[in-house]
Amino acid sequence: MMLCLDAGNSRLKYGLFGGGRWLVQGSLKYSALGELPERLPATPERLIICNVAGAAVATELEALAGSFRLEPEWFSSSHSSCGVTNGYALPTQLGADRWAALIGARGIHSGNAIVVMSGTATTIDALDAGGNFFGGVIIPGLNLMRRSLASGTAGLPLADGNIVAFPRNTDDAITSGAVQATLGAIERIAGQLFEGAKDTDNLCLVSGGAADVLAPHLQIRCRVIPNLVLEGLVRYGQR
Repeated sequence: MMLCLDAGNSRLKYGLFGGGRWLVQGSLKYSALGELPERLPATPERLIICNVAGAAVATELEALAGSFRLEPEWFSSSHSSCGVTNGYALPTQLGADRWAALIGARGIHSGNAIVVMSGTATTIDALDAGGNFFGGVIIPGLNLMRRSLASGTAGLPLADGNIVAFPRNTDDAITSGAVQATLGAIERIAGQLFEGAKDTDNLCLVSGGAADVLAPHLQIRCRVIPNLVLEGLVRYGQR
């Protein structure tokens, strides 16, 4: 049994893998970490952790590992792994969650892939059919865009509008603007990676909290993967 943990900026995602399948997946606030053991249907024999939440969370996860009597395996970025080559100028500088997502994407799709992680920030990464990670961009997530307009201007609200083509009120204009900006970035990067390739070879994989908001509006072939980082961690653990 392999327990995979994705410690992100706002919450912990977990998955217990055994017998060639996920037995359970879920998420927890960090204030509720103590609830994790009772949420698992079996006792893990290995623990793999991807942590981008900082040192304080790492300490809490060390204590959690101790409750399972396991030594945690801390996942980090490298030059290559699981058929993916890291094209970052300094490979270890790439966020561990992005690296795990790229490894997960490679296991799902063997052609050209745009890997989108839509959380507190949105990352958009380019992975070609040869498993080469070319690089990618980081932009504010949808909620962060809305909050920045509310806090950085005198007259704009914290919008809770609808996504429409031509907004006619301020809430819709802000909500639609955040989505359109993100879609534009995804499709622009996809256009550069996918140019000249057959459509069937190209896929955009979208994960994270805003995946279900973005995916229906993308004009490229896409697939929502609920926990792409966990998919990468379990693939790494099986290598």
